[in-house]
Amino acid sequence: MPDHAISVENLGVRFRRNRRGRRSIKDLFAGASRRSRPNQFWPLRGVTFHVTPGESIGVVGRNGQGKSTLLKLVAGVLLPDEGRVVVHGGVAPLIEITGGFVGDLTVRENVRLTSGLHGMSRREVDRRFDGIIDFAELHDFVDTPYKHLSNGMKVRLAFSVVSQLEEPILLVDEVLAVGDKAFREKCYRRIDELLAEGRTLFFVSHNEKDLRRFCTRGLYLDKGGLVMDAPIREVLDRYNADYNAG
Repeated sequence: MPDHAISVENLGVRFRRNRRGRRSIKDLFAGASRRSRPNQFWPLRGVTFHVTPGESIGVVGRNGQGKSTLLKLVAGVLLPDEGRVVVHGGVAPLIEITGGFVGDLTVRENVRLTSGLHGMSRREVDRRFDGIIDFAELHDFVDTPYKHLSNGMKVRLAFSVVSQLEEPILLVDEVLAVGDKAFREKCYRRIDELLAEGRTLFFVSHNEKDLRRFCTRGLYLDKGGLVMDAPIREVLDRYNADYNAG
């Protein structure tokens, strides 16, 4: 087993202010090493930390401080402009409400497609299919196009698929806040089970109770940098103090 499940070293990513997303094709041809222009900003820069297998990490910070961007970099959805992210083992990401599903495909088709893309064999998908639908409570919507589901249904489906993957690293963003209370509790029990199996958890939330429940260590992001890496209790105390101080 590697010493680190996730290694992040001097990580930086650059966005444009006038539109969401990465650089244009013109910018790419102009050269990645050029210094930041006035219409660009760095949501993350100079971030370094390491995560050992089986750790449960809570990422805290005010809105717009780079938490979700960090998860996307770890998931490989974004590529850094500076530094590097090294992930040992597969990642099961729940970082957007869409879960990467295709709107015009049915629930059934999306489950098979997404599970297959994450490395499940057809036989494995067949074996797990009923359990995925049962957990998501979507028995009456199996052949409904994904785009016709409510946001709550989409979250249930995404979490159900992701939690069935055998990837060693689980990334969870604020999307669980969309679900109803009963389903959130079912998701939380499933997270407890995955942690008991030794999975690594990267968890972004503004819910202090959830952070204390699942996480032993915290990363506090502010103004694009990592200002604190410590036990979750200490990180939350610092974050709350800073927040109350304005």
